[in-house]
Amino acid sequence: MRQISESVFCFAWSSKSDRNELKIVREHREKYKRISAILDENPEILAAAALDLRGLSRGGRKGRGAKYTCENLLRAVLVHTIEGEDLRGTVVRIWESDFLRDFIRLGGREVLDFTFLDRAFKAIRPETWKGINALLALWAREEGRMDPSRIRVDTTVTEATIHYPTDSFLLWDSWRVLARLLRQARSLAPDICPHRFHDRLAKNAHLRITRYAGSSANWRRRFVKRCFRELIGRVRWIARIAEKFARWSRASLNLVAQALGAEIEGFLKSIRVVIEAAERANVKGETVRASERVFSIFEPHTELIRRGKKQKPVEFGHMILIAQTKEKFISDYDVMEKRVPDPYLGPSIIERHEQLYGCPPEAMTADTGFNPQAQGRAALEEKVKTLAIPRKISDWAKVIGIYWQRFRAGIEGSISVLKRAFRLLRCPYRTFKSFAASIGMSVFCHNLVLLARSPAG
Repeated sequence: MRQISESVFCFAWSSKSDRNELKIVREHREKYKRISAILDENPEILAAAALDLRGLSRGGRKGRGAKYTCENLLRAVLVHTIEGEDLRGTVVRIWESDFLRDFIRLGGREVLDFTFLDRAFKAIRPETWKGINALLALWAREEGRMDPSRIRVDTTVTEATIHYPTDSFLLWDSWRVLARLLRQARSLAPDICPHRFHDRLAKNAHLRITRYAGSSANWRRRFVKRCFRELIGRVRWIARIAEKFARWSRASLNLVAQALGAEIEGFLKSIRVVIEAAERANVKGETVRASERVFSIFEPHTELIRRGKKQKPVEFGHMILIAQTKEKFISDYDVMEKRVPDPYLGPSIIERHEQLYGCPPEAMTADTGFNPQAQGRAALEEKVKTLAIPRKISDWAKVIGIYWQRFRAGIEGSISVLKRAFRLLRCPYRTFKSFAASIGMSVFCHNLVLLARSPAG
């Protein structure tokens, strides 16, 4: 059984600061002390996270308690995000800092392992992070630290951790992953996997495609087409062997075989799409839409997003919606598994704002991309007193006013901070569930740090 929290006397926490202590160190410690005070004033936040974290420990037959409390785990996850370290770096930093150990309230326990820290993060669901952010927003409004009556809205893209997805690279990924898993399966089912997998032949075909794909010479284009036929044929052949082993593993009583078969089946669905798209585009000469493709066999949820930006015309990840108040507090966010065009986002923003705060915002501003059609704009104007969304760029100066233009531009700086300091540039976690949870964790930590750096009064 895992406890929610426990009282711990903190030596480094309660000690007086040294006069010779660097200013940046004092500010660092003061920030964490204020964050700790905010968490203590909001026990509902810990209670919400504890519902998920308790699932990490089922308890022994004799009722043995878990080593770490839910509070230890939640605060360790927050340190992981605020410090911007990877999992191993976070554990090292906590171990070397008595102050951070006191912030986490470890007491005399040893620092948790980085693998357990990863499990603690994955245990907290995206819906829980959304609820936690809502609890913090309501508390900030009651304390007069945030006014949700005026909001500014914008979208950005958080990229998934994948390489640039060319057809040949995806086919090579499919080959090497299935070959690795089937070599492990050979010891379990030698009759099903007696084959030798010639990795070099598949890799050479991939490298020849990569080298000559950009050539305009007709003979090289024909050569690339032959290489694609060869590579697709090899991947299709190994996929059939993998399907045969997966069917055998489902009927097997060997748990290792079942686990290996389940892992293979998880990849096969994406690999079939990769084979079909590569054959249609590079052998048959068809145009394959982005909605019919998979951009990573490891992160099949990844979307291709075009935002018209010259420096990065194509991005691979998910669109994130952010709503912010004048105090730079992020009052609402949404992670879109499938992109929704900006002009259609207005009603959902107003609806969520009304559900959380009891009334729609008095003013909402966004860039021209959020301007809906005439009927949709009229519906928004009925609910929002001041709808500062220009129909065209020149409306900022002529119709809406320079104040709202400057107010809207403030969210660009906050998005930059989120990307540089809170991991919104590129998500390091796998699966869409962990992707959405990491966004919620980043937004929550941003709001905590914001409130800690601007105390009341």
